[in-house]
Amino acid sequence: MPLQRYDKEKILDICFNVFARHGYANTSTTMLAEAAGISKALIFHHFNSKKDLYLSVLDRCFEKGRVAMHFDTLMETHDFFEAKEKVSVTKFHYYKKNPDLMRIIKEAFYTTPGELKAEIQEKYGALMSANEKEWKRLFNKVPLRVGVDREQAFRLIMLTLDYFDEKYLAELEGSSDLEETYLQHFIEERNSYLSMIRFGIEK
Repeated sequence: MPLQRYDKEKILDICFNVFARHGYANTSTTMLAEAAGISKALIFHHFNSKKDLYLSVLDRCFEKGRVAMHFDTLMETHDFFEAKEKVSVTKFHYYKKNPDLMRIIKEAFYTTPGELKAEIQEKYGALMSANEKEWKRLFNKVPLRVGVDREQAFRLIMLTLDYFDEKYLAELEGSSDLEETYLQHFIEERNSYLSMIRFGIEK
């Protein structure tokens, strides 16, 4: 039975599956309408464009992930490095259980389609800035050696963490059999890099 005008949430759920399977660039409005069992006109009754629909799907993914992973609670810890490890472990388990959501988040924030870059920056830029401020607040409690620039140290650590975030997202997407042993190895490898930054490499 065709979806009615008030089934906006169901349309989003169906379109979420299509975007996750094919990606933004390879998804057409015809594909979305056929999957939902409605006309393109009805799609555009609820959403102005494919871009608008994708951003609405992304909003739902973002909110579901934030609530399910309890990020607000995780950020309450007093230790920056402990909080980062907890977030990584939580993300690993959540994305492993929700691979379609992971694909959309990865595409939107790590391999952003050119057509969406300006909109995603405008829509999520303030939120991402606020998130970074929270991490900086925790990092400000980390004692540093005299002469170390705190902003540079923070940026170096975040670049390293971003590298590992992208690494495990790619490996998680490429395999359906990543278990706790992988997670443990991933955390140990990342902590080894962080230890080199924290404690130095020169004898």
